Amino acid sequence: MADPEEVDLYRLLDLQTPWCLYVAATLRIPQLIEGGRGDIANLAAAAGCDRDALHAMLTYLVSKGVFREPEPGRFTCNRPAEQLAGDPFLDLNGIGGRMAHAWGTLLSYVRTGKPAYREMFGRPFWEDLAAHPEIAADFDALMGPAGHGVPSYDIELSGGWDHIRSIVDVGGGTGTMLVNLLRLHPGARGTLVDLPSTVARADLADVADRAEVVGQSFFDPLPAGADLYLLKKVLNDWPDAETVAILRRCREAAGADGRVVVIGGVSPGDAQPSLAIDMLVAGGKTSSTEEFSGLAAQAGLAVAATSQQAAGFVIECR
Repeated sequence: MADPEEVDLYRLLDLQTPWCLYVAATLRIPQLIEGGRGDIANLAAAAGCDRDALHAMLTYLVSKGVFREPEPGRFTCNRPAEQLAGDPFLDLNGIGGRMAHAWGTLLSYVRTGKPAYREMFGRPFWEDLAAHPEIAADFDALMGPAGHGVPSYDIELSGGWDHIRSIVDVGGGTGTMLVNLLRLHPGARGTLVDLPSTVARADLADVADRAEVVGQSFFDPLPAGADLYLLKKVLNDWPDAETVAILRRCREAAGADGRVVVIGGVSPGDAQPSLAIDMLVAGGKTSSTEEFSGLAAQAGLAVAATSQQAAGFVIECR
């Protein structure tokens, strides 16, 4: 925790710098400069901008250590500027822009506890993604390795994997985590469940003989009879009522012998709540273990084991 005596409140209130960075990235200013258009007149023309406004913004960023202006009206890139070019999620026209603008709904969220994403974009978050496939693709890319699995991660299960012959990755995005698990456990088969537009972009080629995709909502009945139903970074996107509904679908499909494994959306013990973008865009919530146990019970599940692993905080339910 920062020392209150050393906090610069007005530095924390700075909105100018982040928005200038987002705009520079969106306009592809670093790429244009590297392409030989460092002169402000050529740069403004190439970016489709007002020359004076762009010049003012870039001069400001130079004062913050991003870009260089070796002579008036001519700009070059430095390392921070090059980093802007390498991050597609700073593009205000993509998912990064959706998330940046969503912070403008924070007042409504804090007052009501419900997302106000619709106020900004005209539709709830998931409907907005469905209406804009290119932004949904950005979201899938964002959730790929970060959201649904890093290639070296396994999941430790109580009792091991010997009896796991089938896995359903519920809300598994484009299949990163499922492919990883099937590589690590060659005796298992897998089913990827996500919306049709998402699973259409899945790449299961490495395990194609043991994997299939099902394009559907996880609020609908899930493929039944698998040994393991995996929810990774899914429940943190949903409020309590929807969390119970998702867990209930998993319990119905798993039957008496299957298990449901949750990673993400639950904190060990009574961890203090933290503000995250998924709260603003979709009303997501991270529960304590005790809170989650109550939600699981409403869905007909009981927590059987918990553990902190490389993949995150893992909860096994039966």
